[in-house]
Amino acid sequence: MFDSVLVANRGEIARRIIRTVRRMGLRAIVVHSEADAELPFVAEADEAVLLGPASPAQSYLDVSKVIDAARAAGAQAVHPGYGFLAENAAFARAVVDAGLVWIGPDPDAIERMGDKINARNLMEEAGVPVAAGTREPVTDLAGAVRAAEKIGYPVMVKAAGGGGGIGMGVAHDEDSLAKAFEQASRAAARFGGAEGAGPAILLERYIERARHVEVQILGLADGTVIALGERDCSVQRRHQKVVEESPSPGITPELRARMLAAAVRAGETVGYRGAGTVECLVDADAQDFVFLEMNTRLQVEHPVTELVTGLDLVEHQIRIAAGEVYAVETRPSGHAIEFRVYAEDPKRFFPGPGKIDVWEEPSGEGVRVDSGYVAGNTVTPFYDPLMAKLCVHGATREEALGLARTAVAAFRVEGPKNNLPFCAELLDNPEFMTGDYDTGLVSKMRQAR
Repeated sequence: MFDSVLVANRGEIARRIIRTVRRMGLRAIVVHSEADAELPFVAEADEAVLLGPASPAQSYLDVSKVIDAARAAGAQAVHPGYGFLAENAAFARAVVDAGLVWIGPDPDAIERMGDKINARNLMEEAGVPVAAGTREPVTDLAGAVRAAEKIGYPVMVKAAGGGGGIGMGVAHDEDSLAKAFEQASRAAARFGGAEGAGPAILLERYIERARHVEVQILGLADGTVIALGERDCSVQRRHQKVVEESPSPGITPELRARMLAAAVRAGETVGYRGAGTVECLVDADAQDFVFLEMNTRLQVEHPVTELVTGLDLVEHQIRIAAGEVYAVETRPSGHAIEFRVYAEDPKRFFPGPGKIDVWEEPSGEGVRVDSGYVAGNTVTPFYDPLMAKLCVHGATREEALGLARTAVAAFRVEGPKNNLPFCAELLDNPEFMTGDYDTGLVSKMRQAR
């Protein structure tokens, strides 16, 4: 086991990783931008290294600066958190080449699963169900039209690289395909690709009434891959998650067993090590599923899995990276729900940064808050507006919903705009309360207003 970990991230996930690192008796080192100098994660680390200006490109995304910071601070391992460089195979290789331990999967696995087209082709060959779609990148609109006609409308259009639902669009006909293709092409340009090449776009059959359900896997040091249950992430705005829960209220035990088995097969196919997530789309009516993508990192919503399993996923990431060989046994218990608390308008979901005048977190049995801010801090416009994750855990879904209502009402944030009013609204929504909802829920809620 190494004795120090550099956390190559910021905000709530940096604080969350620091907690486990220090509990394990290791030294926690962080990097930060000038804009984040006053945030709690910087003060809570054993050592903090300034990277540069607020711009991510000049701080958190600068590979050489992060590696230099790790060397200067004497770090022996690097944990990337999520976002920024977490799924950057070149960064993972740079960490290893610098003689440091990479707390994550093998760079080759990151690379193989980072391209959505390559990933779906690999999964199809391994016997994991995939939706009808393109096996090669689509680089122009004419090719997209031909592909959509072959697949059959409606189709989902998305960049082959990147993640988080950014740039995705649904096309129901040729006119809407042109708009969706342009949107995905802009996203593809941001994610990067071969110089001089056109945008790499993926088209897949769109499931009208779908649930977004993902499986948490853990690839152990001895080569074993296990599944730790599923999370339902169907409450989304702009194809980006807002609320997650485990277990999913919308799948049968038989479907759950098939999904977990497929996720293990996916992990085994790429020789996966560490914590990863296999994301799927579930046809709520047919009770069937298809592979969506694999996230080769810790997920934002990992706390719901931790709450129902009693495991510390960051600890397991660290132990696996250190080469420890051991077995993991868990019996999931109860129901957990996570609400992402964003600095954003609760109606249109536009970012609303600003100084935090009041910050009062709820507490009590069954309530967990992973936050990145305290009163007096400022949510800047330079990064994702996620301020905190409010999580609850009860013996049943009904009990968890009750805890959530109390906790959301008790969470006070004044200063920046925030989406806590939306969370309260969601908890009064009949579809969400019964668990009979899909990825269109938020859109329907806004259309009904």
